[in-house]
Amino acid sequence: MDAAVDAGTGQFELTEEQRAIQEMAQAFAADRVAPNALDWDKAKHFPADVIRETGPLGLGGIYVRDDVGGSALGRLDAVLIFEALAHADPAFSSFISIHNMAASMIDRFGSDEQRQGFLPKLTSMEWLASYCLTEPGSGSDAAALKTRAVKSGSDYVLN
Repeated sequence: MDAAVDAGTGQFELTEEQRAIQEMAQAFAADRVAPNALDWDKAKHFPADVIRETGPLGLGGIYVRDDVGGSALGRLDAVLIFEALAHADPAFSSFISIHNMAASMIDRFGSDEQRQGFLPKLTSMEWLASYCLTEPGSGSDAAALKTRAVKSGSDYVLN
């Protein structure tokens, strides 16, 4: 559900559901993320155990349809979640965002077989998803990437 917007001022107010989402994310971030963030960074630790705790909260499939365990939330809902998590630890929030982007691509563009096969384990955070976007000479500038996947018959060939 979208927030209510005052046409005259452009100001908006969150719905009750959005406030509840925001409060849940803030509480999780304050309790489970913030107290550990500096130690995780210093140790270069990837907190997979705490990341997995976000699955039962619905954070493993924010944009994913609910027939495969997703929360089917909108972008504003996601912003509230990512903002709360980033307040505690930007790296933690980034990973949750990236995981959700990968899951949402499968939900949006995958076959029903792929959706049913991958998404329940991704939305529960049993499986963690990510993507790679870097190469020498371009870093993470997607437009400058030189690697290409070219379809060759039923396969793809990477240069």
